[in-house]
Amino acid sequence: YVKAMVVDKDFPEDRKPRKVSPAKVTALGGGDLEATFTFMRENRCVQKKILMWKMEEPGKFSAYGGRKLIYVQELPGRDHFVFYCKDQRRGGLFHVGKLMGRNPDINMEALEEFKKFVQHKRLSEEDIFMPLQTRSCVPEH
Repeated sequence: YVKAMVVDKDFPEDRKPRKVSPAKVTALGGGDLEATFTFMRENRCVQKKILMWKMEEPGKFSAYGGRKLIYVQELPGRDHFVFYCKDQRRGGLFHVGKLMGRNPDINMEALEEFKKFVQHKRLSEEDIFMPLQTRSCVPEH
């Protein structure tokens, strides 16, 4: 579940997700990960899968042919993770951080850790937002 997000100042306002469905992250062979989630686009349910290829540096993954770098950090003993993405798109470099947990409940300790992470990455705590949790939809085949 995506609990909180932060994007940098240059991130297009119309691309910020207002609603998010649960994401399923699966460990594949060799340390690679696959994230699967659904969202509504033009009144149709769309399922998206992102393959994240493990790189040499622990916790670092590559996606979309290297256009995205994703760092995954487990928060100590709280069943929460930070997914931090550097996305090269349209000549710009965007940064997105997500606090993710195994259940939909808000954990204040994990949120505090996320705020520290945001400060460490020199992003603004004021830019943290909590998207509305929705159910997964069922894509048409």
